[in-house]
Amino acid sequence: MAEYQFRKIEQKWQKYWAENQIFKTSDQTEKPKYYILDMFPYPSGAGLHVGHPLGYIATDILARYKRLKGFNVLHPMGYDAFGLPAEQYAIQTGQHPAITTEKNIARYREQLDNIGFSYDWSREIRTSNPDFYKFTQWIFIQLFNHWYNKKSDKAEPISTLFAHFEQYGTESLSVGGVEIEKHFSANDWKSLSEEEKYKISLSFRLAYLAPTTVNWCAELGTVLANEEVKDGVSERGGFPVVKKEMPQWNLRITAYSERLLNDLSLVDWSESIKDQQKNWIGKSKGCEINFPLEGSTQMMKVFTTRPDTIFGVTYMAICPEYDLIDILVKESQKKEVEKYIHATSQRSERERMSNVKTISGVFTGSYCINPLNNEKIPIWIADYVLAGYGTGAVMAVPSSDIRDYQFAKHFHLPIIQVLQGAKTDITQPDFDPKAGKIINSDFLNGLTYQAAMDKAIEVIDTKKFGKGKVNFKIRDSIFSRQRYWGEPIPVYFKNDLPYTLPESELPLILPAVDKYKPTETGEPPLARAKNWKTKEGHKLETNTMPGWAGSSWYFYRYLDPKNAEEWVSQDKINYWKEVDVYLGGAEHATGHLLYSRFWHKFLFDLGKVPVKEYAAKLINQGMIQGRSCLVFKERNSNIVICYQQLEAYAKENVLHTETDFQAIYVDVNLVDSNGQITLKDFKNFRSDLKDAKFEFSINAKGEQVLTCQYLVEKMSKSKYNVVNPDDVVEKYGADTLRLYEMFLGPLEQSKPWNTNNIDGTSRFLRRLWRLFFDESGNFVVTNNEANAAELKVLHKTIKRIEEDIERYSFNTPVSTFMVCLNELIDLKCHKKDILENLLIILSPYSPHIAEELWQAIGHTKSISYATFPKFEEKYLSESEFEYPVSFNGKVRGKQKYATDYSVAQIEKEIQETEIYAKWSEGKPAKKIIVVHNKIINIVM
Repeated sequence: MAEYQFRKIEQKWQKYWAENQIFKTSDQTEKPKYYILDMFPYPSGAGLHVGHPLGYIATDILARYKRLKGFNVLHPMGYDAFGLPAEQYAIQTGQHPAITTEKNIARYREQLDNIGFSYDWSREIRTSNPDFYKFTQWIFIQLFNHWYNKKSDKAEPISTLFAHFEQYGTESLSVGGVEIEKHFSANDWKSLSEEEKYKISLSFRLAYLAPTTVNWCAELGTVLANEEVKDGVSERGGFPVVKKEMPQWNLRITAYSERLLNDLSLVDWSESIKDQQKNWIGKSKGCEINFPLEGSTQMMKVFTTRPDTIFGVTYMAICPEYDLIDILVKESQKKEVEKYIHATSQRSERERMSNVKTISGVFTGSYCINPLNNEKIPIWIADYVLAGYGTGAVMAVPSSDIRDYQFAKHFHLPIIQVLQGAKTDITQPDFDPKAGKIINSDFLNGLTYQAAMDKAIEVIDTKKFGKGKVNFKIRDSIFSRQRYWGEPIPVYFKNDLPYTLPESELPLILPAVDKYKPTETGEPPLARAKNWKTKEGHKLETNTMPGWAGSSWYFYRYLDPKNAEEWVSQDKINYWKEVDVYLGGAEHATGHLLYSRFWHKFLFDLGKVPVKEYAAKLINQGMIQGRSCLVFKERNSNIVICYQQLEAYAKENVLHTETDFQAIYVDVNLVDSNGQITLKDFKNFRSDLKDAKFEFSINAKGEQVLTCQYLVEKMSKSKYNVVNPDDVVEKYGADTLRLYEMFLGPLEQSKPWNTNNIDGTSRFLRRLWRLFFDESGNFVVTNNEANAAELKVLHKTIKRIEEDIERYSFNTPVSTFMVCLNELIDLKCHKKDILENLLIILSPYSPHIAEELWQAIGHTKSISYATFPKFEEKYLSESEFEYPVSFNGKVRGKQKYATDYSVAQIEKEIQETEIYAKWSEGKPAKKIIVVHNKIINIVM
C-alpha cells in the first residue's frame, strides 16, 4: 500500500476488534487486575465535541498500555442516562424520554467507536434501564432500613435501634446525624403501639422524609441541588429558582461527615479536590449556646466557633428560613419582614455567600438574652446567615467578624471591643481575630484566644447554658425530584407513613403517563399514572430519585452487569476491589465525588465492599476550550467589518469599539488557517446579513474575505466554536485526533483547540508509514540485525514512554515519538527488530496504524496481545565520550576518548593531539585537569 489510507485502516480494525471481542475482560485470570474508569457521560442530543474525548483518550492509552504490561484490564463504558434535558424535550414534544435517550446513546456510541476506544462493551450499563435501577432502588431500601450508630461508628440494621429502645429507651444512645429532641425510657417505648414505634424510628433512619427548604424551579417543575443552581437560576435552562419548604426524601450523609473527612488521606486525589470536599464538609469546633427569648420559655440555639467573644455580642442574626421566625416577628415588622424574605428567596445560597458588597437585613422586633451577662440582644434577619450551617442563627460580634462589623455599621448597631493588642483592630488590613487578649468580658479578661475558648466552654457547660460541640457545614442530601425521568422511589404510604416495597417486587418500573409535566394541582408527573398503587391499594411515592443516584454506585455494576439476582456477586467484588484510576472533571468535587463516597461507605458498613474508598487514584482532566471567531457589525448601520479594520474604521468614523459595535460569532469550521472566512461563506452562514455592506480584504486566491478576531472560550453551540470529532476523524483520522489531543498539553490543564495545528501529528503518522512502505508501495522492512545506534534510539524511547505513562504524563510521549521517528529516518532504519518494538509502544496512542503495520510485518494476532518491550540500560551506555577541551578556561575544541580511559591516560594522550599543539604554542602546561567524562581543562 503506497499511501497511508487512514479511514480504510481504521474502519478495518474497529470492525476486527468488535467482531473478535479483543477487549472483553475476563474475571478468571492469574494476571494482576487493573480497573480504569471514565466518569460516564450523560448522552445529550448534541453528541460529542472534540473536548469530550480528552479524558477518554487518556484512559484508553493507559488501558492499552497496562494490557501490554501484563495486566487484566477492566475498561468499561456506560451512560448516566436519566436527566432533565430528555424530560424537557418530552414535555415539549410528547416523545418518551426513553426514545430520546436511546437515540442519543446510539449517536454517542457511533462517535466513541469512531475514535477507536478499547472499551469492554459487553459490560455497558445505562442507569435508566430497569435491570440497573433495580439495584439503585435496592440500595435505597437498605439506607431506609439502617441507622448510624456513633458508638460502633457505622450503619446498623434498624432492628438494633429497636432493640436499644426496648432495653434502654434513648439513654446512652448516640445517633449519627441526629439530634434527639425528645427522650424516652424503655417503659415508655414498650407502652407504644407498633405503628407508634415505627413512626418514631422514621426520624433515625439513613433515608428519611422531612419538611425541607429546597431550591424550587417552577419552570422545570422540580427541586434542584445547590450545585444545580447558578446565580439564582437553574444551571440547565437558566430558569428562576426560589427557596421553598416541601416534604422531601433526604439521605443522612451528615452521619458520615467525620469519615468522609478523615478518609481523604487514604486516596491519591488532587489537593484541590480534597480541599473542596473538606470545605464542603466544613468541620469546626466550638460551642452550642442557648439564648433565652425575652418574655418566653423558648430558647435560641446558636453554634459558634468563638464562645470567647460572647461578651461582644450586640445583635443576633438569623437566616430568612429560621424555624422560629413566625414567633419572633412582631406585628409591626411583619410587612417589612415578608418583603425581605420574599426577596431573599429569589437568591441562591451561593449568591448570598459571595455577595459581600450588598448589606441587607430587617429587625424582627424581638430580643433574646445573653445568658452570661443578661444583656438584651436584638434579633435581626440577615441573608448572610445560611440555614445550612449550624442552627441558622449567628451571635454577631461586630468587633471580631468583618460581616458582622459591616452589618452593625450599616444599621448603626453597637460595637463592643473584646480584643486588645496588636492586630486586633478590625478596620485594619492586618486584623487577626485570634490575636491579643480578651477585654470587656468579665471572667475572660486578660486571657489569650485558646485559654479564653477553653474557659468559656467550661463555664457555659457548667452552668448548663450549652455545651462544647463539633459542627459540620455539610447538610443531608435532598433525594426527591418532582420529575418523571428518574428512578422511582420504592416506597408506598399506609396511614400516611412511608414503607419500602419488598425486595422481591423490585424493580419498581416507571409507569406510563399521559404527560411528562406535573399535574394541574402541582403533584409530580408520576401522579398522572393510572393505578400507581401497590397490589394492596396503597399509594406509591410520586417523587423520583435525583440524577446522582445511579452515578453513586455504577462503578461496581460494571463488575457484574448481567446479574439479575444481586447488585454484584461477592467474588467479583473481592477480585476487582476498587477502581485503580478514575478520570473525570473537577466540577464534580462536591457532587458526584462526595455522594459516591458516602454510598460506598454505607456499602462498606454492610460488608458488601472490601475497601474504605472506591477510587484509589483520581485524575481531573482540564477542558479543551473552543476558539471563537468574531467579526463586527456597526450597531447603527448595516456595515460588517473584519477585525483587522475595526480600529481604523472606528477612528475614522469617531466611534468606540467597545460600545458602537456588535460582535458576531462566525462558525469556526468555515474559517481557514489564516483566520479568514470568505464573504460567500459568511453570507451563507448569516443569510440575514447577506445584503449588508462589508469592509473586506482580498486573500492570495483573489477571494473577498473577512479576517476574524480569535477568543478562547468554552465550546458552545451559541458561539459556533464547536468542533465535531467526526469531522476531524474524517479529514485526518482517529489516530491523528488521539495524538493531537494528547499533544495539546498536560492532561490536567485547560487548553485551546485549533484544528489548523493538527497537521504536525498527521504528518508524523504519514512519515511513520514510510518506514514500512516506500512511495511505490513496496514493503521495505528488513530482517537485518539492529546496530548500536538504532538500539540506543529504541531503548531511549522505551524508557521515556514507560516513565511518562506511569506518571500519567500523556502529552510528553507524543514529542518523544516524533524525536524517535526523526532519528530512525536519519539512520535509514527499516529493521524489523526496531520497528516491531516501536509499534508496540506507539499502539496505545495510535492503535489503528499500529495494528495495520503489525500485521504487515507478519503478525496474525492483534498487537493488543503483545508484550511491552523491556528497557535495557546497556543500550544507552556510551563507549566513547567527547570531552570539551579548554585552555585557561576557554573551550578551544573537543576530543573523544574511550569512557573507560583513566585520567592518567587522558592527561598523557591530550598532549599528543593537534588541538594541544595549536593552543599550547609549544609551551609546557602548568597543569592538566581532567574531570572524568565531563571536561579537560589545560592551564598554561
